[in-house]
Amino acid sequence: MRYVQLRAFHHVALTGSFSMAARALHLTQPAISDQVRWLEEEYDVALFVRKRRQIELTPAGARLLVTTRRLFDAEGEALDVLQEERSLRAGVLRIAADSVDHVLDVLTVFRERFPGIQIKIVGGNSHSIVEALLAYDVDIGVLGELLDERPFDVFPLNVSPVVLFAARSHPLATRESVPLEALSAWPLVMREQGSRTRQMFEKLAEAQGVPLRFAIEAEGREAVRRIVAAGAGLGIVSEAEFDDDPRLVKIALEHQPLSMHEKLICLKDRRNSKSIHAFFATARSLTREASGGQFS
Repeated sequence: MRYVQLRAFHHVALTGSFSMAARALHLTQPAISDQVRWLEEEYDVALFVRKRRQIELTPAGARLLVTTRRLFDAEGEALDVLQEERSLRAGVLRIAADSVDHVLDVLTVFRERFPGIQIKIVGGNSHSIVEALLAYDVDIGVLGELLDERPFDVFPLNVSPVVLFAARSHPLATRESVPLEALSAWPLVMREQGSRTRQMFEKLAEAQGVPLRFAIEAEGREAVRRIVAAGAGLGIVSEAEFDDDPRLVKIALEHQPLSMHEKLICLKDRRNSKSIHAFFATARSLTREASGGQFS
């Protein structure tokens, strides 16, 4: 049994005519007749009763039509789904972000343009986001530093300095800035090992010969924020990710050019996905608007 044979039978049965079925399928009438005849001969069954210029379904043909209706209705539904995906009227876009703050404006505009796309956002650090992309568990990543850009398409979002933050009750809370060497006297609340912010901070301290006191390690930016707010130590964060929390204050690092270059990334072999391409295009358009059209 071949698909083309069933399709030919189905259209002949619906239209009651070989010539009308041929026009519907953009084929010749002999081609349609051959497909139906081969189907009948292969299974030794009569599907139509031919009466001069009229045809009628046999009982076997009527039963087969019930089945082909289900088959081609399902095919039509599948085509509708695919066309909706292609036209961005439906689908799911999965984003892993170290901080959603960096793409809030992109998310807002994207949702206005493509309301049918459902967006799912999960958190993570730079390492876990890269792993999720490589495993095809997510479609887009939002992260700070990227050690190996080769597998990815990368779009720069923003550059933000790394700052300290502390509870308002902390002794350093009244300082606008502190030197890096002063931190050796204070306990720190740090994110997990996969955090790129932590890795950059540790590298800087090591280069400056400043010993750090890691009092608490917590997974996720929110956990660190809560612990610092409780007065357990100092935290570090990209300034763009510092929330307006009345319990916390921001403290700059003196004379330290430590910045996070936030990026939007996807796998190169998935860059032509309609939803991924549209999200990147939205980010680029917002960047052009913000820069007055100077960049493309």
